[in-house]
Amino acid sequence: MKKALPIAFGVLLTVVGVVWALQGLGYIGGSSMSGKSLWAIIGPVVAAMGISLLYVTVRGPQKKR
Repeated sequence: MKKALPIAFGVLLTVVGVVWALQGLGYIGGSSMSGKSLWAIIGPVVAAMGISLLYVTVRGPQKKR
């Protein structure tokens, strides 16, 4: 149950980052963010943070040898 919140937040960050990147690249229109290169940079950074959070959460703590 402790992992549910970080997993949900990681998925949310990943999805939001991908949407922002697609808007910044102009693939998703209808927004003031569409076609702006700033969002094409911020989006992948946010998505990478989400993927990193998911990786760390699912992987769990490592045992030292």
